[in-house]
Amino acid sequence: MFARDGYRCVYCGDVYPVESLSVDHVQPRVRGGDRSGGNLVTACAGCNVAKGHRRLSEYLRDVPSARENFNRHARHLWARLRRDLDEEISGLADGTT
Repeated sequence: MFARDGYRCVYCGDVYPVESLSVDHVQPRVRGGDRSGGNLVTACAGCNVAKGHRRLSEYLRDVPSARENFNRHARHLWARLRRDLDEEISGLADGTT
């Protein structure tokens, strides 16, 4: 996973040594996500802590630079998950979600 993502955190865009990285589920397993490559991204420890237990859509809405980096670097994300995230973020922004 880390090699696939170039050892780059998809949230901050920085490259880290493997021991500073973790795998993050885009759709959490408790919400039906799986462990496939289309649902997993590389995150650094700092960004993973900053995201905390928030939904990814909330974190990306609240941290515009993370959303920009995510859109640039999460290239292996399933198209369905990307659409769902975009819809959730739009709904959060206009108060419908």
